[in-house]
Amino acid sequence: MAMHVPKTSGFSSMLKEGASHFRGLDEAVFRNIEACRQLAKTTKSAYGPNGMNKMVINHLEKLFVTNDAATIMKELEVEHPAAKMLVLASQMQESECGDGTNFVLIFAGALLHHAEYLLRMGLSPSEVLEGYEKACDKAMEILPALVVHTLTDIRNVEVVSKALKTTLASKQYGVEDFIAKLVTDACVCVLSETGGFNVDNVRVCKILGCGVLQSTVVKGMVFKREIETNLKSVDDVKIVVFSCPLESMNTETKGTVLLNTADELLKFSKGEEDLFNNQVQAIVAAGAKVIVTGGKVSDLALHYCNKYKILVVRLQSKFDLRRLAKTVGATVLPKLTPPTADDLGHCDHVYMDEIGDTNVIVFKQDKDASKISTVVVRGSTDSLMDDVERAIDDGINAFKVLTKDGRYVPGAGATEIELAKQLQTFSETCPGLDQYAIKKFADAFEDFPRAMSDNAGVNSMEILSKLYAAHQEGKKTFGIDIEAEGAAVKDVLEAGILDQYLVKYWAIKLATNAAVTVLRVDQIIMARQAGGPKPRDPRAGGDGDDD
Repeated sequence: MAMHVPKTSGFSSMLKEGASHFRGLDEAVFRNIEACRQLAKTTKSAYGPNGMNKMVINHLEKLFVTNDAATIMKELEVEHPAAKMLVLASQMQESECGDGTNFVLIFAGALLHHAEYLLRMGLSPSEVLEGYEKACDKAMEILPALVVHTLTDIRNVEVVSKALKTTLASKQYGVEDFIAKLVTDACVCVLSETGGFNVDNVRVCKILGCGVLQSTVVKGMVFKREIETNLKSVDDVKIVVFSCPLESMNTETKGTVLLNTADELLKFSKGEEDLFNNQVQAIVAAGAKVIVTGGKVSDLALHYCNKYKILVVRLQSKFDLRRLAKTVGATVLPKLTPPTADDLGHCDHVYMDEIGDTNVIVFKQDKDASKISTVVVRGSTDSLMDDVERAIDDGINAFKVLTKDGRYVPGAGATEIELAKQLQTFSETCPGLDQYAIKKFADAFEDFPRAMSDNAGVNSMEILSKLYAAHQEGKKTFGIDIEAEGAAVKDVLEAGILDQYLVKYWAIKLATNAAVTVLRVDQIIMARQAGGPKPRDPRAGGDGDDD
């Protein structure tokens, strides 16, 4: 058989039919930059306390109304390979610090926008990359000198709540003080003696009704369920936790019982009842007054538990079962056997309460230190409560960062303008062509005060000129005053508007790495997509069948 000889020459001739290939500045680099710029532009209007919300409907048709960049990126399912690099960088920022995801996207988008200008002016990609990397290293040197406050006592509720206020203001502007106090109370009570903190130890329970200001913190756990037995409230009790159903156990092997008379049937049923009665009596003798089970509760079990005044709680989630066992200090038992003293847990209060029109079971501890705490969030709509939950999650992650590093830098654009000013001065000392890239790196920091002022409805050029004027006079802690009538600046250190040092550090580093990675690409090679039927477009009419 004769060998097939391709008709065209070049790189495309080596690929299978249907593959695509792009190379050079116009085809590859500028296309990637444009995709990343559009992604950054999407979340830029959501930056700052006055950021606008986005309405996102995911592939499962679930509605999200939020200005949280991490949620927006997660639900958008970005497919463009270059834009996906920015999404991965923002996800890394989310896992590292829990905040600053929008910062990464905006900064990386600004760096790529300025890189496009430099490339069109005639600089080579390697010169731009070298300048960006040199500028990033210099920014990392400057940043520690901008620290204005260090928090040392992370158990002080009043001081920590003020420190978390700025993080929460960008998500829930207007109620940031109240939510900061909630988050601080929930985090401090689960903080270990050694200072270790696990974000999973703070849970959120959302109950529809009232408003956000009626939210509370419970030292323990809250479940939206009802108690199975007649007893609804007990205090200072021992708890046993079973992962198996609360019913009479079946034999491991199948067997057949032949019953000839009515007396034999009665004796058989009575024997089963006596066996379960003995099991419940053994649990009561061990001192347990509350039984928590991960399976169903039979009618016979309910009868004997009511008889011996035992409170029974049924939890369907195995994760909730484990967390509750951790809260009360119990061991989860796989079989219905009498517990030992080490297997039992203890709780100060177990009761059923009605919040709004929702019945909840509360496991509450009186002591200051609890292994798990729960924030009960109230709100008028599910979307509002979801957004408050995301804000609380960011606050919890900010507290986790505090346990690692308590340093703070000025917020409201003050740190960004100071970095821009010092990097512009540094660029003038560099003799090579990379000085232009360093200057554009500095200009990229201006996007943050510009975005905040635009979202607040203030003239961004006037804000920038006032910020630069203040910083030239040595007022390094001056930032944007979004509460003023017009374009104004104020001392953000006195106002208590501070950003965490680690969040800024990682955001600048990850955004620069993402931008540099995109700029290093000079060729895009896309293989032919695998075969198979295309997914039907839900917006198209008809049943999808061909005529």
